[in-house]
Amino acid sequence: MHRTGWRKSSFSGTGPDNNCVELATAESGGIHLRESDAPRTVLTTTPRPLAAFIRAAKAGRFDRLAG
Repeated sequence: MHRTGWRKSSFSGTGPDNNCVELATAESGGIHLRESDAPRTVLTTTPRPLAAFIRAAKAGRFDRLAG
Protein backbone atom coordinates (compact mmCIF):
# COMPACT_ATOMS: atom_id res chain seq x y z
CA MET A 1 0.00 0.00 0.00
CA HIS A 2 1.30 3.44 -0.96
CA ARG A 3 1.31 6.01 1.83
CA THR A 4 0.56 9.54 0.59
CA GLY A 5 2.84 12.28 1.91
CA TRP A 6 0.76 15.44 1.75
CA ARG A 7 2.57 18.79 1.61
CA LYS A 8 1.28 22.30 2.03
CA SER A 9 2.84 25.67 1.46
CA SER A 10 5.01 27.09 4.21
CA PHE A 11 3.00 30.30 3.74
CA SER A 12 -0.08 28.56 5.18
CA GLY A 13 1.03 28.77 8.79
CA THR A 14 0.42 26.18 11.47
CA GLY A 15 -2.76 27.26 13.25
CA PRO A 16 -6.07 25.34 13.15
CA ASP A 17 -7.71 27.92 10.85
CA ASN A 18 -4.99 27.83 8.19
CA ASN A 19 -6.78 25.75 5.56
CA CYS A 20 -5.04 25.40 2.22
CA VAL A 21 -4.53 23.24 -0.83
CA GLU A 22 -2.23 20.28 -0.20
CA LEU A 23 -0.28 18.34 -2.84
CA ALA A 24 1.11 14.80 -2.96
CA THR A 25 2.67 12.63 -5.62
CA ALA A 26 0.58 9.76 -6.95
CA GLU A 27 1.99 6.29 -7.62
CA SER A 28 1.13 6.77 -11.29
CA GLY A 29 3.41 9.82 -11.53
CA GLY A 30 0.47 12.19 -11.26
CA ILE A 31 -0.24 14.78 -8.61
CA HIS A 32 -2.99 14.59 -5.97
CA LEU A 33 -4.62 17.81 -4.73
CA ARG A 34 -6.97 18.30 -1.79
CA GLU A 35 -8.29 21.01 0.51
CA SER A 36 -6.97 20.60 4.04
CA ASP A 37 -10.47 21.23 5.44
CA ALA A 38 -11.99 18.49 3.19
CA PRO A 39 -9.22 15.86 3.00
CA ARG A 40 -11.39 13.02 1.69
CA THR A 41 -12.01 14.80 -1.62
CA VAL A 42 -8.94 14.31 -3.79
CA LEU A 43 -8.34 15.41 -7.39
CA THR A 44 -5.57 13.87 -9.46
CA THR A 45 -3.86 15.50 -12.43
CA THR A 46 -0.50 15.47 -14.18
CA PRO A 47 2.28 18.07 -14.03
CA ARG A 48 1.59 19.80 -17.38
CA PRO A 49 -2.11 20.70 -16.80
CA LEU A 50 -1.36 21.70 -13.21
CA ALA A 51 1.43 24.02 -14.38
CA ALA A 52 -0.92 25.57 -16.96
CA PHE A 53 -3.56 26.12 -14.28
CA ILE A 54 -1.06 27.77 -11.92
CA ARG A 55 0.20 30.08 -14.70
CA ALA A 56 -3.38 31.10 -15.55
CA ALA A 57 -4.22 31.73 -11.88
CA LYS A 58 -1.09 33.85 -11.42
CA ALA A 59 -2.02 35.82 -14.53
CA GLY A 60 -5.46 36.60 -13.04
CA ARG A 61 -7.47 34.66 -15.62
CA PHE A 62 -9.84 33.36 -12.92
CA ASP A 63 -10.33 36.66 -11.09
CA ARG A 64 -13.93 37.84 -10.80
CA LEU A 65 -15.12 41.37 -11.13
CA ALA A 66 -16.60 42.84 -7.97
CA GLY A 67 -20.13 44.07 -8.17
